[in-house]
Amino acid sequence: MSKLLDDFLTFVRVNTRSDVTSEQIPTTKGQVKLAKILEKELNELGLEKVSYDQNNGYLLGKLAGNAEQIALGFIAHLDTADFNAENIQPQVLKNYDGNDVVLHEKENIILKVAEFPNLKDYVGQTLITTNGLTLLGADDKAGIAEILAMLRYFRTHPEHLHGDIWVAFGPDEEIGRGADLFPIEKFPVRYAYTVDSGRLGNFEYETFNAATITIEIEGVSVHPGTAYGQMVNAIKLGEELDASLPKDEVPEKTRGYEGFYLLNKFNGSIDHVTLNYIIRDHDEEKFKARKQTMVKIIEDINARFAHPRLTYEMEDQYYNMRQIIDQYPHSIELAKEAMRKVGITPNVQPFRGGTDGSKISLKGLPTPNIFTAGENFHGQYEFITLEGMEKATETLIEMVKLAGKYD
Repeated sequence: MSKLLDDFLTFVRVNTRSDVTSEQIPTTKGQVKLAKILEKELNELGLEKVSYDQNNGYLLGKLAGNAEQIALGFIAHLDTADFNAENIQPQVLKNYDGNDVVLHEKENIILKVAEFPNLKDYVGQTLITTNGLTLLGADDKAGIAEILAMLRYFRTHPEHLHGDIWVAFGPDEEIGRGADLFPIEKFPVRYAYTVDSGRLGNFEYETFNAATITIEIEGVSVHPGTAYGQMVNAIKLGEELDASLPKDEVPEKTRGYEGFYLLNKFNGSIDHVTLNYIIRDHDEEKFKARKQTMVKIIEDINARFAHPRLTYEMEDQYYNMRQIIDQYPHSIELAKEAMRKVGITPNVQPFRGGTDGSKISLKGLPTPNIFTAGENFHGQYEFITLEGMEKATETLIEMVKLAGKYD
């Protein structure tokens, strides 16, 4: 564990923010930079078949087993979310006292216990935060650091019997592209796990079904003084479309298994507007119905005009991985038993999002998602503790030790 914190702080300082507008693989050079750092680490640890594939952005490696046991795989992503990741300056507070944390004094940015009461759970621990101006990047560089710490453990404790341990560090998870190119044929494991969830104990093996829809609205802009019977205000049509959706089926009013529509972007003027929505639901039939609802609203608005004013492109992004993982219950029980062995009560909930495991599972490899111990991902109030990362590492170690039981 001695190198865990140093690794984490090194990794988060590399700007690996992905870029949805880029067509490169990976979408940003910082991801390649981090992959090369990790490639060196894996080689120094003596892993076999270490390779970085520039065609898919994945770095793979294998720690050879010393017993005839099933192979496990552990996966983490290189990129960070769509929030400032330039010049990340993590702050390390030893023996955290449970009070508010000033992240940036000049800008008066404060991590407040009143707003984030979970901070009280970490009194006495080593708290790692942002400086208030960037995200931290624990999602998913904590996962990367924890996987490396697990590998070091087995390199220095050869007395523990285990099968092959494969690792994969991949690109562009945050924009939903990386797993499309996951090289499953080069990852010969019984079960894989993304180390990419949040709070200590979190474990997920069901995700949303997800789609995105982009709607273009053609308006007619004329002088307001002569607009009667001529102007078609694209902004108003966009507002009408949004108001036609169920008003309570939005992220801020749903939880658990409840799905939603999210208006992600609304840009434009009288003559042209672009709207982007994401559509989410755990249930496959409800997911299909949500997409049909959106199309029906568009068609109803278009019916009022001589030619269609609204056009759209809809794309499915990923599907609920539970349909695959339910066929492999040992992949679930293994992780839950490992958590209990290290004193953690598994917190199994439907994940209100998607992971790389969503797509990898649908490729045929069951890939649940296990915690990194971070909180408040994707923003300036992100934090994690060293003790939480150590507990995550202990869990991964225990999973490898127990794997033979679940053959």
